[in-house]
Amino acid sequence: MNALFSILTIVGALAFFIYGMKIMSEGIQKAAGSQLRKILRTMTKNRFMGVITGFLTTAVIQSSSATTVMTVSFVNAGLISLVESAGIMMGANIGTTITGWLVSFLGFKVKLAALALPVFAFALPMSFVKRGKWKYWGQFLIGFAILFMGLGLLKEAVPDIKSNPEMLNFLQGFVDPDAGYFKLLMTNILFVMVGALVTVVVQSSSAAMTITIVLCAQGIIPFPIAAAMILGENIGTTITAELASLVGNVHAKRSARIHSMFNVVGVTWMLLVLPFFLKLVAYIGQQVGGLDILSTYNADEIKNMSKEAFAGYKESKAFGLSIFHTAFNMTNVMIMLGFVPLLVRLAIQTVKSKGGDDEEFRLENISKGSTPELSIIEVQKTIGKFGDVSSRLNRFSKQLIMETDDKKRHNLHERIVKYEDITDNMEIEITEYLTSMGQRELTDKTSIRIRSIMNIANELERIGDIYFQISKTLEYKNDHKIWFNQTQRDNLSHMIDLVEKAFDTMNSNLNMNYDHVVKTEARELEDKINLFRNKLRKEGTAGFNQKDYNVKSSLVYNNLYASYERIGDHIINVTEAIVGEI
Repeated sequence: MNALFSILTIVGALAFFIYGMKIMSEGIQKAAGSQLRKILRTMTKNRFMGVITGFLTTAVIQSSSATTVMTVSFVNAGLISLVESAGIMMGANIGTTITGWLVSFLGFKVKLAALALPVFAFALPMSFVKRGKWKYWGQFLIGFAILFMGLGLLKEAVPDIKSNPEMLNFLQGFVDPDAGYFKLLMTNILFVMVGALVTVVVQSSSAAMTITIVLCAQGIIPFPIAAAMILGENIGTTITAELASLVGNVHAKRSARIHSMFNVVGVTWMLLVLPFFLKLVAYIGQQVGGLDILSTYNADEIKNMSKEAFAGYKESKAFGLSIFHTAFNMTNVMIMLGFVPLLVRLAIQTVKSKGGDDEEFRLENISKGSTPELSIIEVQKTIGKFGDVSSRLNRFSKQLIMETDDKKRHNLHERIVKYEDITDNMEIEITEYLTSMGQRELTDKTSIRIRSIMNIANELERIGDIYFQISKTLEYKNDHKIWFNQTQRDNLSHMIDLVEKAFDTMNSNLNMNYDHVVKTEARELEDKINLFRNKLRKEGTAGFNQKDYNVKSSLVYNNLYASYERIGDHIINVTEAIVGEI
């Protein structure tokens, strides 16, 4: 019964720690949402900037899983390439090592658990402030306090080796210095699997690493075993991205596969050189911080240690694991960064496309583990892609008007129908996702931005509907052998060119910082479209009494230029929604 109670106490302390990490992560994302969005905007540059982006994002939000899931969803929506996603995930691996340093320094060197209650005293009033970001900084501090209270409870719940010296004889058998290389390798592989399993169970590599650090610092597991477990945790964390990609398209699955291959290859080469690498880590720890990382003591020596000596022993193990984790991930990134194109090719070869919908970029299950403040950047980028899809319809319609070959006209009709269906699906998925975001706690700025994006999605979907109607009108025209004269063709071509310029301006506005958008150019183009529509209408009225006036042709012609003018209305509505006027 006592053993069961001890296990439940450890599990409860771990749950307390994970809950604190969750609250802290969400608080910092809300408080620093705009800054994080600026960091995320660098993702599309190249794989080297991707490493920096992945590191900074993970270091700030303290969740490599959130970063990798977000990256997979970016690839799923077609916002970044596989090469760019690889850099971000590599950077996330380095960023997650920050957790180990926080636990080692604040959990073992600084007795922060004793300061948790005073932190609560400051943080709780802040969390009730409704204006500004004080509320979210308060949540961050509350999560910070809970996290280290959980760490303190976890350290107390896990018995240290000084109280149970008899455990040492059993555990030391796993790291027998006289054991052969092959036996040590098999032992390390076993504990790599243990580390991966722990990470899968707790669904957090940071939490799994914290458990490992505490167990090692308390002397429950030897340092080499703890290092092997941390390697396993690097593999276990890839499961989150793999699960997120299951509902995504082939591109999302390939991105998750790149992450898995990167970590598995890294762990593989490290297992082969682990005994030598640990000696290097021990040397670094001794030279930089005077740490006694790989030291081993028998039961009597542990039992006779002074309180100060045993505290130093625990600090050495905790900091040693942080050094090992950081050194391994940085070395792995430096080695593997040059092989990113190869990883991409392997991912493409091992994850085959099923064709059709599997190749379509979608917006399913985007960043569900992230806060609205962090997810909104992905939605904005997807809206930019939505605008590009809508503008393609304009070019398709122009080709359809000018095309004389029946087969090519049929293919253009089919393409417009397909793209109109894509706009319908994108509007539904974006609206559903934004609605789910709206049910969570939002900052005022994020709430306004969500309403704007919902309006933009609605306007872009209506544009798709109009192009579908244009396609049906042109289909009717061709079926009934109705022909345009050269003047009508030239006028429609000019109208479509004006709309194309309006689309270019709209897409430029959609792909920049919304706070910097001005609608002057968009309004000028809308005025030109309206003036040209008025000119065509006036000319049509004047030609009504002419002998060669073709009623059917004129009706179709009038319907088309009026439809393009309506598209111009929706285009200016998009820019007005961006600047907050709708």
